[in-house]
Amino acid sequence: MRKGEKGILGGIVAFVLIVMVVKAVIISNETEPDPGIPFYTTSTPEFAAKASVLYRKYDCRDCHSLWGLRNIMQAVPAPSLDGMGSLRDEQWLYDYFSAENPQSIIPSRLKPRFRMPSFADIPEKDRKALAKYVASLKVEDWYLEETKKTAFEKLTGEEYTQ
Repeated sequence: MRKGEKGILGGIVAFVLIVMVVKAVIISNETEPDPGIPFYTTSTPEFAAKASVLYRKYDCRDCHSLWGLRNIMQAVPAPSLDGMGSLRDEQWLYDYFSAENPQSIIPSRLKPRFRMPSFADIPEKDRKALAKYVASLKVEDWYLEETKKTAFEKLTGEEYTQ
């Protein structure tokens, strides 16, 4: 490497380092507080534990994520259940779970094997418990619009416009 080339290379490295330091200082001086995790539940820990058994029993996690966790063996673009209680109430969810054909309520763009199954044949107490639990999955007001957008885009495959 020639003397002039070493100078140019040294200048580029110095410039990149200066840019990285300046960016780190700017980021560390941001004063906007972290708003925290937007998702929460209004159910008791005891009820949430019982409902999570049903969530696993009926294979909900094969398609839906909850608390940011999903079954890594599935790639079904089903909506996350986080914040669903801010979008739907308990009665609506119970009616949806009780429908013989859930696609008559919310049409699905998925292949038939990935569509929401009917829970009409499972015990009513399980449907009620699932509806109550999913209705308890709330989202903070400041994140509600993002939750609506994500759910819409997962269901339709289209871009969300207010």
